[in-house]
Amino acid sequence: MTTASFSAPRSGLARRLLQPLVSPEVFDFWAALVRPGTSWNRPLGRIVARHEAARDAVTLLIQPNRHWRGFQPGQHLNVGAQVGGRWVQRSYSLSGIPRRDGRIAITVRRVEGGVLSEHLTGRARVGEVLSLGPAFGDMIWPGASSDAPAAQESAWLFLAAGSGITPLMSLTRAWAAAGTPADLTLVYWARTREELCFAEELRALALREARFRVHFVMTRQDGLRDTELQGRLNEARLESIVPDLPRRQIYACGPAGFVDTARRVAAPRARSFHAEAFTPPLLAAVEPQAGTVAVHLSASNRTLQLPVAQSLLTALEEQGVRPASGCRMGICRTCVCPKTEGTTQNLGTGELHHGHDSALRLCVSRACSDLTLNL
Repeated sequence: MTTASFSAPRSGLARRLLQPLVSPEVFDFWAALVRPGTSWNRPLGRIVARHEAARDAVTLLIQPNRHWRGFQPGQHLNVGAQVGGRWVQRSYSLSGIPRRDGRIAITVRRVEGGVLSEHLTGRARVGEVLSLGPAFGDMIWPGASSDAPAAQESAWLFLAAGSGITPLMSLTRAWAAAGTPADLTLVYWARTREELCFAEELRALALREARFRVHFVMTRQDGLRDTELQGRLNEARLESIVPDLPRRQIYACGPAGFVDTARRVAAPRARSFHAEAFTPPLLAAVEPQAGTVAVHLSASNRTLQLPVAQSLLTALEEQGVRPASGCRMGICRTCVCPKTEGTTQNLGTGELHHGHDSALRLCVSRACSDLTLNL
């Protein structure tokens, strides 16, 4: 099936003639009853293949329709599916590189209690249609940047933990496909060998490419094999694996605690350092952190009592309000909402924002006073 086979009419004239007669939402509803995945202008994708990537992890190959605009290796996208009668959306990293057939791959690890991850790893099957958001994220291969020649010739170090391997695998595949002279070392932390994704592909790449080295570091594994080490990230461990750290440009991805450790032990000595964490920031230590405040939703004319110790997104969802959201880490900006009154705090930086804020990110903000939100 080609991407055009489940899109709206390609002809600009046909679209202009139909637009006054039917709204895109109505078109999508009725057309989807005939051919699931048909869309007037919404990016959608059909699952065309799936395979187990590791214990509790699945790689989905998706055929997008023509409304999706592509990506760069290392980026994320918001993926949505119908679960329990409603659309649920979360952010996932793309694990592949751009292909001629336009297909994309995401590798999803099951999270206990995660509505979408449990669906995608357990119940989603070939043929299911997913919603696709635009690709986003700045941790990309620097092929299009002004300093690309220098970047391509320097040495690189990728530090991955858990699901943080996914965008770094995309970048590793991009590095291999480009055939650049840059030296690349990947250090990948997991609890056990069964939780490693892409292990055989990475080992094969290391055998094929002298410029590439991979180290698998386990934290709960008995009996190590070749290329496997044990222990958590610290300065001594990193020095033993990568003694030439000052010449390396580093990309790190994993849980917030891992990224913070990487920043502390590696960034001061590296040539450059870029990182992304896939867990939300911890609540910053600014008072008050107890009690509730009144949050007025001006668009729906509702007032709710929300706890100040939670992100606004989480607090709203627990009250049955479901704003659009995606990454839940303050990156994709899907949950941006105007605030007209009140004080909020950024959970990552601790910065306070008073009064009007046209781009409040609900997922990484908490209320510090009564608020008015345009919801």
